[in-house]
Amino acid sequence: MQTLRICTYNIHKGFSQFNRRMVIHELRDRLRHLDPDITFLQEVQGLHMGHASRLADWPREPQHEFLAQSRWTAAYGGNAAYEHGHHGNAILSRLPILNATNHDVTLHRLECRGLLHCELLLPDAPQPIHAICIHLSLTERQRLSQIASLVKLVEKYIPRDAGLIIAGDLNDWRNRAETGLGEQLGLVEAFTHHTGRPARSFPSKLPVLRLDRIYVRGFRVVDVAVHAGTPWSRISDHAALTAELALERT
Repeated sequence: MQTLRICTYNIHKGFSQFNRRMVIHELRDRLRHLDPDITFLQEVQGLHMGHASRLADWPREPQHEFLAQSRWTAAYGGNAAYEHGHHGNAILSRLPILNATNHDVTLHRLECRGLLHCELLLPDAPQPIHAICIHLSLTERQRLSQIASLVKLVEKYIPRDAGLIIAGDLNDWRNRAETGLGEQLGLVEAFTHHTGRPARSFPSKLPVLRLDRIYVRGFRVVDVAVHAGTPWSRISDHAALTAELALERT
């Protein structure tokens, strides 16, 4: 079958590194250049009344709708809410989104986190495929607890023989996620499959830390790529990662 192109990207709320300038328009152009079938986005600004009133070219729509406009369907899970707005994770999909659920895994009020789970209709597939967008905490203890919650979610709601993609910013520079996602759930990390290690994705100008991942089950990994350096380093402090996947037939 035709492969699916998957992208994961922490978009830093539509601002460049150190919040020097708004880059949401350039970001949309770069995503359209990559043309993924499914995109997993973290730090998506659902609403910010201050930016909307201060910046003349701030999009009138929420960022996930602005990025998806006329190209993809979008699902959004708001995690962090504050007086002037909220932000969270989003999935943009060329495949029809059958349903979307955001699971709260917040462990500290200063780090509000969620797992955005979508069921997607893949033509000719025997059942829907599942996509989960994640952005884990900065502290290892919280990350391990959130991974345990993710394992329970997958075991409870997702059939073992269904195609599954979990992607996002894990903040997991010590690769501790492999125990839960690899050993317990039988997932394969796309870059580890190809190169032996997760991709270096942070900082985007010259990546050193391996923070972002694409985990799959029920798919064959065909190819992977890291999108770092210019022009990507002008958009976010994270590199974008892409993978080409083919659904395995059982």
